[in-house]
Amino acid sequence: MDSSAQNSGTAEVRDAHRFDVDRLARWMSREIEGFRGPLEVKQFKGGQSNPTYKLTTPARSYVLRRKPPGKLLPGAHAVDREYRVIEALGRQGFPVAKALGLCLDEEVIGTHFYVMEMVEGRIFWEASLPQVPGDARPAYFDAMNGAIARLHQVDPQEAGLADFGKPGNYFERQIGRWSKQYLGDGEAGRLPAMDRLVEWLPRNVPADDGEARVIHGDFRCDNMIFHATEPRILAVLDWELSTLGHPLADFSYHLMMYRMPADLFTGLAGLNLPALNIPSETEYVTAYCRRTGRAGIPDLDFYMAFNMFRLAAILHGIKGRLARGTAASAHADKMVQGLDPLAELAWEQARRAEGG
Repeated sequence: MDSSAQNSGTAEVRDAHRFDVDRLARWMSREIEGFRGPLEVKQFKGGQSNPTYKLTTPARSYVLRRKPPGKLLPGAHAVDREYRVIEALGRQGFPVAKALGLCLDEEVIGTHFYVMEMVEGRIFWEASLPQVPGDARPAYFDAMNGAIARLHQVDPQEAGLADFGKPGNYFERQIGRWSKQYLGDGEAGRLPAMDRLVEWLPRNVPADDGEARVIHGDFRCDNMIFHATEPRILAVLDWELSTLGHPLADFSYHLMMYRMPADLFTGLAGLNLPALNIPSETEYVTAYCRRTGRAGIPDLDFYMAFNMFRLAAILHGIKGRLARGTAASAHADKMVQGLDPLAELAWEQARRAEGG
């Protein structure tokens, strides 16, 4: 659904997301080591949830992420959590942009925000990686697989993130959270498939093994910056949904690309993967299990149903923000067009989990 043309690069700051640039520059002069103006501000086209800006000075560039202005759902858009996790993971050597400063003073630009380094590289908006030569694609997929496996091997205690989320019962809590958010956003309407999933998911949660790791929550190719010429990830972006949770929830979310059609969130379903020289879903799962010491992933279809439901609930929230006039992306309306087919696909995974 996303495309490079829609989401790559910057544009003038949208009217709803403007702020006092001089006030920001004064804050950066105080808080960001080595900052020297003058400061130019553009807005990235992508980023439908938290508005994201490119800050340019004569010497270097930065990235600013902020809460959107306006009425927000409780607990949403917690940029302070994003800042905390990238700062902690950076100390662990995981590829993230360097965290430079967090501001919780709404007087500066009107909302909480943080500033991080600008990482230069390539972002791929389509999971089939059409810009990559066929003989190189396996290495790029292996880099993504290696990165998410590495994330799930970070010890939350050692990283200073032991209290970053509640341990245990992750699926039950997440199903409850997203069901409540879906049911509570009346302005976005209701969908039969979502209503069925709200009932089905809590009754079919696999036995909880209590495993808790730092999870990203939106691990997709377009949330990664690759090296300009090498199959190497320089930074994983967009940590808004990160928490402590079950690593298989995170990995199966990433794996959804194999079951999503190409016109729905840049999926791979329906494409000729051998001809594209892209590893199969089974091969990708095997590589992750090898890296993380797992014998396999039972209940994968449940995890797929759960993650598609969760993503549909996020889209449902964007639909609600559109209705309220607070959606950050100029293409949010196009994204929301995927809500109905995604909900139906999620229900299809649930039926598959039941052998139906």
